[in-house]
Amino acid sequence: MGRMRFIVSPPDRIPEEIAELAYLAGPDRIPWRTRVRWSSGELALERSVSEAAVLHIPWEVPGRGMVTLTTGTLSERSQPYHLPLELARGKVGQVRNQLAEWRTMGMEVCDDLGRKCDEAVRLLGKAAVGERGSPQSVEIADHCLRTAVEAAESLAVAYTEQVLALRHRQSSRLPTLLGADLGSSLLDDSMAAKYLQSFNAAVVPMVWRDIETTEGGYCWEITDRQVQWCRDNRLALCAGPLVQFDARSIPDWLHLCEGDYENLVSFASEFVEAVVRRYRGKIDVWISAGRMNAADFLSLTEEEKIKLTARAVEATRSWDSEAQVLISFDRPWGEYLNRRECDFPPLHFADALLRAGLGLTGLALEINLGYWPEGTLPRDLVDFSQQIDYWSYLDVPLLVALTVPSRSDFDPLAQRRATPLAEAWTPAAQRAWVSRYVPMLLAKGSVQGVFWSQLRDSEPHAFPHGGLFDLRRHAKPALRQLASIRQAHLR
Repeated sequence: MGRMRFIVSPPDRIPEEIAELAYLAGPDRIPWRTRVRWSSGELALERSVSEAAVLHIPWEVPGRGMVTLTTGTLSERSQPYHLPLELARGKVGQVRNQLAEWRTMGMEVCDDLGRKCDEAVRLLGKAAVGERGSPQSVEIADHCLRTAVEAAESLAVAYTEQVLALRHRQSSRLPTLLGADLGSSLLDDSMAAKYLQSFNAAVVPMVWRDIETTEGGYCWEITDRQVQWCRDNRLALCAGPLVQFDARSIPDWLHLCEGDYENLVSFASEFVEAVVRRYRGKIDVWISAGRMNAADFLSLTEEEKIKLTARAVEATRSWDSEAQVLISFDRPWGEYLNRRECDFPPLHFADALLRAGLGLTGLALEINLGYWPEGTLPRDLVDFSQQIDYWSYLDVPLLVALTVPSRSDFDPLAQRRATPLAEAWTPAAQRAWVSRYVPMLLAKGSVQGVFWSQLRDSEPHAFPHGGLFDLRRHAKPALRQLASIRQAHLR
């Protein structure tokens, strides 16, 4: 068994519930199943192998809030590491490596950014030669970390601005899709008008539970009207996921198939056929299956999940040979792997299906950031950018589905077992997040579309306070920010 230990100074710096979120991953970014022990300022992580690893942990950075930080690649050793120093070392290394990579691509670096990077390196050296764990060393390491996080933010913003400027020299308006999930009911006139000002695309959810309310009995009214509204308003149209194995998506009557894989495949195939035959020629992008990598429902094995996903893709493609066909992946960093054994991490799952020649034309990444559990830990712009680039290695178009909270209190209409991880979320913070992260996604040539995963907080929804309209159906500042981004960059 492998074991790594970290000293946290001062001992009360992180609460136990945050320490429990720490995990170890390899250089390939895949987390190991990790057992965390937290006691008297020492964080111990155990796993089944003894290999070099990178620690990931949410960390409160003054002035920046909670961010998931990483160490460098560390070897196992008998003496503990000092966590503030190693997090500072990891962040400085990440920023310098990313800066070097983007410079080779032609990025221009302003003097202020260069000075921040140099200052972070100077502070790291000063913290490293001091007495490990001493108050002075910890203070210098914290100063180094704040400086490196600020440099990372400046670096990512500069990258976004320069790449968008380059893309606009090639085309005044980018072809990227920007939209939101329309939800389970029709938009009223006021919401519809604001939607059309903000977006050039839409997702019509094809929720199995809502459409096939009884076995073989279909209810198409809401879906028909949503599809027609999108076509009337010339919105690019994404539909799905068609098959998604969670409590909100599965019809009650399908629970009788638990443990009966063949019947489950048969029913899923029939549903996919019914939907695609009805709407083929009207849909630009089908999402055949969703969240299958993280599904823990109906006792499906990993092999069965992959086969079922493949069958959904094949059925979609067989009935609509013109539209794009995608599958979606929940929590693409794979944080959920630190608590379960898994033979197919998200990227491997995707790669296996792409290599199978099923007609899969792209991937969707679902990032519900700042929620836990069932969400993605908070990540800064550089980490976020690197993860998108990591998935881009598969060389297929990406859709990115986003949610971040606008409040941190209890949400009575939220359905998923998730709460905002930090207390600092406000409507203004949600808008500020959109203003930085969405343009960065538009700068990525591999990103074909960006979609907000839930539009309204006034109807039952997945994540607390993650909509663009609040409980009173008023538009949040984030929606106005998205409208501004669309007007500046998109068709």
